[in-house]
Amino acid sequence: MRKLIKIALVALGIRAVLRWWKRRRAELDAQPQPPDPADQLRQKLADSRVEETESAESDATPAEASVADRRAEVHEQGRATLDEMKTSDEA
Repeated sequence: MRKLIKIALVALGIRAVLRWWKRRRAELDAQPQPPDPADQLRQKLADSRVEETESAESDATPAEASVADRRAEVHEQGRATLDEMKTSDEA
């Protein structure tokens, strides 16, 4: 008889735990999930790209210098800086 009572109590305990677990899961599923931060960052990135293209299209700037022209300009600045360093060392 005691064994039967123990089995019945264990079964009732397991049933209570399962009901509580199902109820808890239902509550968690019903709550709205917070937005994913990665999705928010992707949206911000897309918005900034749209703004960049719009601002680039709205600016009526002359055509940019070619790569060779920009490279020559950078080299010239480097040479000028090197000349300045040499003259300050000699003086």
